[in-house]
Formats: sequence, C-alpha cells, structure tokens
Amino acid sequence: MRRIKIKLAYDGSAFHGWQVQPDLPTIQGVLEQIVSAIEGKAVHVAGSGRTDAGVHALEQVAAFSISNPIPLLNLRRAVNRLLPHSIRVLSAEEVHAEFHPRFDAQAKTYEYRMFREEVCSPFEWPYVHHYPYPLDEDRMIRLAAAFEGEHDFTAFAAADDRDAEGKSKVRRVFSSMLERPPGRLVYRVRGSGFLKHMVRNIVGTLIEAGKGNINDLTVLPSKSGPTAPAKGLFLVSVEY
Repeated sequence: MRRIKIKLAYDGSAFHGWQVQPDLPTIQGVLEQIVSAIEGKAVHVAGSGRTDAGVHALEQVAAFSISNPIPLLNLRRAVNRLLPHSIRVLSAEEVHAEFHPRFDAQAKTYEYRMFREEVCSPFEWPYVHHYPYPLDEDRMIRLAAAFEGEHDFTAFAAADDRDAEGKSKVRRVFSSMLERPPGRLVYRVRGSGFLKHMVRNIVGTLIEAGKGNINDLTVLPSKSGPTAPAKGLFLVSVEY
C-alpha cells in the first residue's frame, strides 16, 4: 500500500467546504470520487483541515492510501484531468504509511483579503471582502498584534460538531499582522491550528476595532465581532 501526499489549490466558491456532505459538492467528496475510481475501490482522502464553504486554498495538503502502482506524475495528471478546473493538484509524493496531514501539521498560515476602494472589479469580487467604508486602519493593526501568543480562543470559535469531545480551544498564534497594500487590507496569521470560523471572527473583530467599537487594544476582546464573509479567506500553506 502506498501513502500519497498531495498539495492542491482550489476556488471554494462553488463548494460547501472541504468535508464530505450528503448530496452537496465538497472538495473532499470530489477528490474521493476520483481517487476511488482510479484505485477501483473506496479511498478516504484526509485533509489538513476543514475549510468552510466558500473558503479558498492556495496550498491545502491531503493524503490517501492506494495500491495502484501508477507513477506519481501520471497520477497527478490523471486526477487533474478528472477534476473540475476550480481544483488543481499541484504536486504528489510518496510518504511514510503513518503520515496524516492534520495530526502531523506543525503550523498553518491563512490570509484574509479586504478590498477598500469604492468600486470593486467583478473579477476580484469573488475573492475579497469589499469594505469601502471608513476604518481606523492603525487601530486595526495594533489589535492584530494582540492575537499573538497562546490564548483560549473560545470566544472566536463557532459551534462545531467536535465540541462534544471537550477538547481545548487554546491555540498558539505565531504571527498576526495586518498589512496595507494599495487599495487593500490583508490580514495574515500563522498558528499551530485554528478553530471553526476563528480567522473570520478575528477579522470581524479587527473591523469592529477599525470602526471604534473596541477600546482596549492590548488584550483580546471578550467576544468576537461579526464573522467576516468566507470568500475573502485563503489557506496559504501548511507546514510539517
């Protein structure tokens, strides 16, 4: 049996997130259907994390086990030929049998893109949160730094079907910064792991700070701001 690790990029606009859901198009569901057809039996494709509906990935990591001897280059080509153009396998490699893209991950980086100008091109709109209204961007930058370090992010997590397991919602954020390229705001965060809606809730909180609704910028607020739209969020990379 071969353990295959793949890196893939996808436009999440037309999908209901990563995780398989009955009668709904998902990234994992499409991949499992194609890899299973190549293998000739059901194959489970594990991902590094469950991106939400509408969230994009520049470099998601997944893995599966097959016995088919197909060379890696041919496997990548075969999968890409069968995938919709909104999903592309960027690379494929063989790894040790116990590799798991989620449990072995050491860090992940996400990026959230906001478009600040009055008119947003229709070719950019699907991939940014268009917010042309006044914001104190310096306040937002100061608050972004407060998320660094180890914190309990319960206030920034949406309800999850794993909550019944009672697992800790403490996460370590290695870096958290807001940058200002022309006409945009880009929030970039790297951490040990992320909870459901955590990055989008952080962005919503930064927007509240920019509107002047958060006064103390030295500690995490006790509750998050509104969840920012999914379409501005990208999974940038996963580190092992």
